Amino acid sequence: MRLFGPVLGKEDIDSGRKIEICSPFDQIPVGVVSFGDADTVTKAIDLAVAKQTLFAETPVHQRISWLRAIAKGIRANYAELTQIICDEAGKPIRLAEGEVNRAIGTFEIAAEEAGRITGELLPLGAKPDGEGRTGLLRRFPIGPVAAISPFNFPLNLVAHKVAGALAAGNTVVLKPASQTPMSAVMLGRIALEAGLPPGVFNVVPCRAEDAEALVTDPRLKMLSFTGSASVGWALKAKAGAKKVTLELGGNAAAIVEPDSDLLEAARKLALGAFVYAGQICISVQRIFVHERAATRFYNAFLDVARNAIGCGDPNNAEVLCGPMIDDSNADRILEWIDQAVAAGGKLLLEPKRDGNVISPAVLTQVPEQMPIVAREAFGPVVVIETYRGFQKALDLANNSRYGLQSAIFSNSLPKVMKAFNKLEVGAVIHNDYPTYRTDPMPYGGVKESGTGREGPRYAIEEMTEPRLLVMNLE
Repeated sequence: MRLFGPVLGKEDIDSGRKIEICSPFDQIPVGVVSFGDADTVTKAIDLAVAKQTLFAETPVHQRISWLRAIAKGIRANYAELTQIICDEAGKPIRLAEGEVNRAIGTFEIAAEEAGRITGELLPLGAKPDGEGRTGLLRRFPIGPVAAISPFNFPLNLVAHKVAGALAAGNTVVLKPASQTPMSAVMLGRIALEAGLPPGVFNVVPCRAEDAEALVTDPRLKMLSFTGSASVGWALKAKAGAKKVTLELGGNAAAIVEPDSDLLEAARKLALGAFVYAGQICISVQRIFVHERAATRFYNAFLDVARNAIGCGDPNNAEVLCGPMIDDSNADRILEWIDQAVAAGGKLLLEPKRDGNVISPAVLTQVPEQMPIVAREAFGPVVVIETYRGFQKALDLANNSRYGLQSAIFSNSLPKVMKAFNKLEVGAVIHNDYPTYRTDPMPYGGVKESGTGREGPRYAIEEMTEPRLLVMNLE
């Protein structure tokens, strides 16, 4: 098995702390990672800080060239990265291929956006004391960025943090998820091979307790975190004066109106609920169907869930629902389902477990305070309920501590616009699952789902600071 270690400067570091990374599907070791410690993290921060001024002054065309070269490097390592993601995350191979393709696109988009970082010329004469003065507003790199990424998209969610930071002129220290560090280390190696100066992008696999300096060190000017709400808000409280962006997941809702294409809605929402075992921040968790459409929708949805969502070995190209990331999360999902049934919920489709693989589960009539409704499930389970009036559906969708993305299936433009105006989320998706994301779009949420936005253009805005020059021309 290959050894993966922290990427600091020109070479991987062998810290001596070897951790076997095992497949979530069959627990077979798929790689060995040398985990760094608190000293390794500090060395990475030192490097990023030392390189920041010179990198910020690098001509934009050179940053664009490096970003494009990284995209080419990902493409050149396509097969290996795909297999690593499948192995370490248990992500079905078709979805792993899609993630690698998306990461290529994310760096390509960031390269384009690096050349579009613009400012403004501001006339300041709206008041007498501004007469004769003109403002020049420009955006400048915020400074070294700390990035902490999750297990479920171990390459592309890293790309969204790193590509935006590099495009803006910031150095980066990345802590990848402990379960899935190998693809991030590969990206660090690819960046060096692409010509990015050593020390600009540093990757440190490590335990959470060893990464505290990423949050507390004042030399780092920004923290970009993707993960659970409980961890994210706790990190923000400890981050001091640095800027913090958080993407913290949700329990995405979809509204299905009777005027929509019910068969297509059922197909898309079943895919959105169960692919990758529901381990997606915008996985479909709650569906609200108009009572006039309920019978037809339920039948179509259950048919897709039973017959079109292959479960099992993620290396099988027919599988869309692979394993949960570990035993404890598989245990948790089944426990939450049992709690919902004990509280009066009805199972429309009962899950079956084989190791960490759990087949799709569908429930209804679940009390809204139960964890399977109120919290982020992050598993292959969905709760379907009916409603009568459209305002009721909006109220049900908004009855959540989260607000990442929601969906509305309807051919009524007034209802679509009402949903856009009333749903308390970062994005409303029309006639598609709330799991929809294309990488250029602004992505992020409200309420406990986080703060700030990703997507290369919007990440660049988060990772730069506006600075004003006031010119006295008289």
